[in-house]
Amino acid sequence: MEQGQAARLICGVDEAGRGPLCGPVVAAAVVLDPSRPIEGLADSKKLSERARERLAPIIRERALAWAVAEASVEEIDRLNILHATMLAMQRAVAAVGVAPMEVLIDGNRCPSLPYPARAIVKGDATEPAISAASILAKTARDEAMRVLDLAYPHYGLAAHKGYPTAAHLAAMQQYGVADFYRRTFAPVRKLIEPR
Repeated sequence: MEQGQAARLICGVDEAGRGPLCGPVVAAAVVLDPSRPIEGLADSKKLSERARERLAPIIRERALAWAVAEASVEEIDRLNILHATMLAMQRAVAAVGVAPMEVLIDGNRCPSLPYPARAIVKGDATEPAISAASILAKTARDEAMRVLDLAYPHYGLAAHKGYPTAAHLAAMQQYGVADFYRRTFAPVRKLIEPR
């Protein structure tokens, strides 16, 4: 990669899984290749699951660099969800393997990084590199929930992906709290604290 090209690299960063009651929080970092544009990039929440699953391999193939990282349930419970999210973002940027000119982060705050960084509210809808990161983070986390669902089908994780739906809360009430649940989250804490 030439010096001039490296100087223009923008790294987009986003996360998935702040709201669910279980599983890791996942972050992705993506440096897009301006010479290989990707049609259809958008905020992953606005795309159908099928569209995200179609775009994810294209992003991995065409991006100059990408990485997915996570913070574990234990880290979420120890640090809190915000700090665990920042940690996952730091890990993703560190793993991307190139030094970007700037890191653009979806949201209103930046983790501590060795590069210039800017937080952009709703950046996943306006910055293609953040949109791409949003899609990689979401598809990676959804896949983790589907894998967990194979071992624990009674929680319905493949359907609700760990979010606190009525069906999920009912399943937790019935089957208890497994070790992949975030114990500091109120609906989980309520079930494990003695009455």
